[in-house]
Amino acid sequence: MEVSTSIGPQFQESTKYYRGRPVAQVPGWAAPPETYKVYESYLERVALPEPQTGGAPLWDAIAERRSQRRFSGESLTLEELSQLVWATQGLTGATGGIELRAAASAGALYPNETYIIAQAVDGVTAGVYHYDIRAHELGMLAEGDYSEDLSQACLEQTWLKRAGAVFVWGAVVARCAWKYQNRAYRYLYLDAGHLGAQLQLAAQVLDLGSCNVAAFFDNEVATLVGIDGLTEVAVYLTAVGRV
Repeated sequence: MEVSTSIGPQFQESTKYYRGRPVAQVPGWAAPPETYKVYESYLERVALPEPQTGGAPLWDAIAERRSQRRFSGESLTLEELSQLVWATQGLTGATGGIELRAAASAGALYPNETYIIAQAVDGVTAGVYHYDIRAHELGMLAEGDYSEDLSQACLEQTWLKRAGAVFVWGAVVARCAWKYQNRAYRYLYLDAGHLGAQLQLAAQVLDLGSCNVAAFFDNEVATLVGIDGLTEVAVYLTAVGRV
């Protein structure tokens, strides 16, 4: 079958693994990029409460999960936000010198960084934050109400303005590409999908609404959270709020 010359099918075909076709050479494990993104300083830090385990049975959360776009505009609590970020990127253990997180990642490389646009969270100043995984803290990158900017960047989806918090994932390409090369781009999005799905289940357990978002102007979202859109690219968003 002839493959379409458009970029999507060409990418899919070019990054397939075939039996008998050599897989791209893998660099040595001694030289991967840094696993964690470190900022020299934040405008301020927000310590998050210790995450809890337990809660609603998983099967109930799966059965009841729905995408919600009608939010009340009421604030999330800091405890709820803590649970949500932990359920997606929180540290849950270690093995062989690798720190493991709540959601799966190809090769345990964890290319996606978590940014949160806080719009209505008790005790948290409105602004753009980065999740410091090891400290389980939020670091402020920019202060202010960015709800209108976010809505415009997401193809004018105005319902986003009533979410309590919007998660944005930025994939650090080299973290995955040093090992998987061009096929890494598949894994960046697969990993982000794991994060979005896990966040939705966590929101359901907390009786919150959520909706994943893939329709956005890439460079505008990247600019909003302060990434370059090349070495680190915006791949996915999830809005969470009260319904």
